[in-house]
Amino acid sequence: MAQLDKTPFEHLAGFHMDRRTFIKAAAAAGLVAAAGGGCRPAAAGSNAKGRIVIIGGGAAGISMAARLARHLKHAEITLIDPADRQFYQPGFTLIAAGVYTPDQVHRRQADCMPKGVKWVKQAVVALDPAQNKVTVAGGGVFAYDFLVLTPGLQLNWEKVEGLSQKTLGQGNVHSIYDFEGAQKTWPALQAFVKTGGRGIFTDTHTKLKCGGAPKKICLLTEHLARKAGTRDHVKIDYVSAGHELYDVPYFTPRLEAIYKERAIDVSLNVRVKGVDTAAKKVYFNKVEKVKRDQPDPQTGKLVTVEETVTTPFTEEYDFLHLVPPQSAPDFVRQAGLGWTEGKLAADAWAMVDKATLVHLKYPNIVCLGDAAGIPTSKTSAAVRRQVPVAARNLIALLEGKAPAAKYDGYAACPIITDYGHVLLCEFDYDKKPRSSFPFSLLDTSKELWPAWLLKVYVLKPLYFYGMLPGYC
Repeated sequence: MAQLDKTPFEHLAGFHMDRRTFIKAAAAAGLVAAAGGGCRPAAAGSNAKGRIVIIGGGAAGISMAARLARHLKHAEITLIDPADRQFYQPGFTLIAAGVYTPDQVHRRQADCMPKGVKWVKQAVVALDPAQNKVTVAGGGVFAYDFLVLTPGLQLNWEKVEGLSQKTLGQGNVHSIYDFEGAQKTWPALQAFVKTGGRGIFTDTHTKLKCGGAPKKICLLTEHLARKAGTRDHVKIDYVSAGHELYDVPYFTPRLEAIYKERAIDVSLNVRVKGVDTAAKKVYFNKVEKVKRDQPDPQTGKLVTVEETVTTPFTEEYDFLHLVPPQSAPDFVRQAGLGWTEGKLAADAWAMVDKATLVHLKYPNIVCLGDAAGIPTSKTSAAVRRQVPVAARNLIALLEGKAPAAKYDGYAACPIITDYGHVLLCEFDYDKKPRSSFPFSLLDTSKELWPAWLLKVYVLKPLYFYGMLPGYC
């Protein structure tokens, strides 16, 4: 394979920025504001007392714990999470693309745990919201006055026939939604662009963590082939379960144009059913809504009805990227905390008010992050905006006040379009663009080189040194 040309700053991807360096650089360059709204305190200090249990020690849980510990000196805060490591999950795509090394995207969980918070290093197995109790593996039970529900989401690998987390890599099937899977993807992509063939990149029909991730690895693979001088020998297809390539109108036209310019075929309304790794075949269902006229059983008049038609088909591949279907963790469903109707019910996303993030059935539960059943993208940028709102509202509830802080649905998805450019998509619940300074001074409807610098060099240290400690 030809030597890959590097963008002007690509050789710095391994640069390590410690906390002190990050804070100085961010203050000098205004980078925190560029990363989505700046850093603000969650609320004034409070003398409120109470037992607070936080389920989940990811981005939302650790950030909430840090803020609450800072502002509630008399509360008892317990965080339940079994993980040894804290992962910067947006970095998985960059591992798979050869920009990051695996050891750059995680820290010891113990080093991320806020002071003043009791850490229970166990997995939650049951939750009883009526009795205000949480049960962990081994039988331990923890009572609470208020619950912060931040368990993340569940990757349901088994819902794709022939797929499992343990077999990633077999038959050249890969997924960047897994740390080990991302590591296997990079050498596989290098081999694929060298030998050529057909690469198929898919997403999934459920709501998913970082919906832009499968698009990113698809576009990076295409650019990798161009850099290697083998693009003519590589066919790339993007297969989406969605009705459109992207659902934020301000950014969609340019993204569609990029796929067209790079001769990447896009198929919509197609779901992955299964995969045969031995034969290198992937099985799809084309799911379409069709209208037809039929007589009304009571009046006999013709009426138009809509029905779903599913058409199965099979494709062969040389490289395949799959996204597992995703849902809220099982204990959320079993506890009756998920939506019971609507499009969020099937996967048990937690039934919370989209503005206050307070559960609609149990007002002593605040839920945010990936498990929350709210109409926004599941990204770390969304969590960063949700945490101050959730913290303020939980403190208000502790003080016997009504939750007044509102989350507007802000989310951001930096869609990497090649090695050196990013389409920085920032938007709210209404799918309107919400560009942060200084990117508000630029045309964010097109891919930008400064956004690549933000993605590769700023967001990761912001996550570990600004967001997790509860400052941003």
